[in-house]
Amino acid sequence: MTTRSKDDTSGLHALGSGSMNLSGDGPGIHLLEAFPNRFQDRFYVVSISFPEFTSLCPVTGQPDFGTIVMEYIPSNLCVESKSFKLYMFAYRNHQSFMETITNSILDDMVKLLDPAWCRIRGLFAPRGATRINVYAEHFGKLNGENETMLRSAVAAWKAETHPLLP
Repeated sequence: MTTRSKDDTSGLHALGSGSMNLSGDGPGIHLLEAFPNRFQDRFYVVSISFPEFTSLCPVTGQPDFGTIVMEYIPSNLCVESKSFKLYMFAYRNHQSFMETITNSILDDMVKLLDPAWCRIRGLFAPRGATRINVYAEHFGKLNGENETMLRSAVAAWKAETHPLLP
């Protein structure tokens, strides 16, 4: 199906279904959906924030709370936001370290989207008086002028949104 704005929604199933297919073992790429990027002729940043992230410590079973921020420059595909939300919910009963979770989310997004660039920021609430923030980043394979333009766009985005972070 194509919408009036010519967005291709034919491969999307989570949006409007009101339910989540948890077949498989917890969070994974099987929960994510994508749609075609209609603006492949330009670099633009998509930023999605999930401020109600929860998971479980793999040692104690205690809950970890945080915000997951995904920032990416799409190539051919964009992530569908409801499937992203359902994917994030799948971590609620998942036991894993914060570093593993952040890098696993990046791996799944790279597999799904093959983006020009993607960064996942895991901003976790303090527990035991210790705050942990995890940043994982991926640059797609570009060459020549496109790579230079991409790296410039990413540097500008980082400088504008987070001037003190690398």
